[in-house]
Amino acid sequence: MTDTEIQRLIQGETARQHDGLELIPSENYVSDDVLAALGSVFTNKYSEGYPGRRYYGGQEFTDQVETLAIERAKQLFGADHANVQPHSGAQANEAVYYAWCQPGDTILAMDLGHGGHLTHGAPVTRSAREYNFVRYKMKDIATGEIDYDELRHLALEHKPKIILAGFSAYPRELDYGAFAAIGREVGALLMADVAHIAGLIAGGAARNPFDDGFHVLTTTTHKTLRGPRGGLILSRGTVSNPLKAPEKTLENIPTLIDRAVFPGTQGGPHMHTIAAKAVAFGEALQPEFRDYAHQIVANAARLATELQQRGFILVAGGTSNHLILANVHQSFGIDGKTAERAIDAIGLTLNANAVPDDPLPPFRPSGIRLGTPAMTTRGLREDDMPRIASWIRAAIDARDDPDHLATLRAEVRDFCRALPR
Repeated sequence: MTDTEIQRLIQGETARQHDGLELIPSENYVSDDVLAALGSVFTNKYSEGYPGRRYYGGQEFTDQVETLAIERAKQLFGADHANVQPHSGAQANEAVYYAWCQPGDTILAMDLGHGGHLTHGAPVTRSAREYNFVRYKMKDIATGEIDYDELRHLALEHKPKIILAGFSAYPRELDYGAFAAIGREVGALLMADVAHIAGLIAGGAARNPFDDGFHVLTTTTHKTLRGPRGGLILSRGTVSNPLKAPEKTLENIPTLIDRAVFPGTQGGPHMHTIAAKAVAFGEALQPEFRDYAHQIVANAARLATELQQRGFILVAGGTSNHLILANVHQSFGIDGKTAERAIDAIGLTLNANAVPDDPLPPFRPSGIRLGTPAMTTRGLREDDMPRIASWIRAAIDARDDPDHLATLRAEVRDFCRALPR
């Protein structure tokens, strides 16, 4: 690279990632093959439309790449149809709303403060201005149990067009069968945002909502799926005539989604990213990926136990997936941002996060969110979790002691430099 300034920053970020551990549950390390595809000449190509139906010439190889990505994604998740063009998980969600709803229609989704995502109707988002979001919550924060009786009551009262199961900071597995029964009762489209757990589903370490009758899954392709940053929409149904606007029926969901992505909400697809998605899907179809997915969950369970033994109060009492949400305000009398900065100072990266019914403001919330996908990629196993938990607690205790933080940083650096990558 001739741009020495950017090269210096890339080298700095490479060293940061190598010399520390990424504990943010939405981050991971991709393979060299994914990086190679992401930096390939496909970045030069404009490919508006879909395979066999492009608005530009020269699509011989782009069509093959996108078709390969589609077929691998369908196989990975047991879907009838896949749209691999969304640029992000947020845009995947927006496309489904646009495909199925009219402005003012109601969508029932998890409350942001109880683990939902911004795109599930947080008031600061564009979609919240266009659609009427009604929010469900946990019934018991100590166990993480969703209030399914209240969810059913809300569905019967508001008759939502979409019931959305999914989360960004929820450490338990959802009862998709309960969602499905309520959805069928009110005639709602069943949509699961599995952005955080897609890799766990692909690896058989988490339940697939399709098995309980869901119609649409949206996801990112990074996080536990360990691919490039991007989005994906999976659905059941058949593709009808793509040149004719179909009726809004469940059978026509694939075509409605395709039209909602392009030209509805996006322009040209990022073909270099789609190539990298295809590589990641291929990797996730390999037998060793199942071992990886189950190891993520085993590591998270052990880490949660170790943190609890060191005084951390955990939302939902632990974890059933890859992420942990700890209430450091209740545990240690500090806010999550203070904890985040102290832990980051020793080379462990996680994020401050709100807890349910948080008394503190969003930029200095009560909790921290952490997870095990990236550390598992680097080879850590259950026996490593006591050391990680001890470092996290030690960083909090030493938050006002720069010398002690520096000593902890050296320990973390030495440990990480012995790991792969």
